[in-house]
Amino acid sequence: MLPKSNIDLANGIVFQDQPSLTWIADPVTNRLRGRGGGWEAIRQAVEVIVNVERFKWQIYTPNFGTDYDGLLGTEPGYAASELQRRLEDAFLPDNRILGIKDFIWSFEDTSLSAAFTVLTVFGDVPGSMEVTLT
Repeated sequence: MLPKSNIDLANGIVFQDQPSLTWIADPVTNRLRGRGGGWEAIRQAVEVIVNVERFKWQIYTPNFGTDYDGLLGTEPGYAASELQRRLEDAFLPDNRILGIKDFIWSFEDTSLSAAFTVLTVFGDVPGSMEVTLT
């Protein structure tokens, strides 16, 4: 039996964004230095999304991280364009991230390096990564 309630859904539901507070890890000391939000929280979120391989870690939901599977052994140009698409896809679930720009890549030996700027509601966040293709 459901409890009686006075909830009226006739006017619809209003969704409110929650603050983006998180524990901030100091990149120099590798220690937590307290809670933070805004640009600092989204900078850390971008770093984690780029460095977590999608579908590999049970602690994260399946829509978290970047999918690197299938980039190994492909042509550098294809790998770079596919990497850009996959990064954009990885940032989609986070409504604080608006997109990426200035995607620049370079290929040396068997490593693909990429640098980019992530557009967020708190301002631009620089990002970079490296993938070994063999």
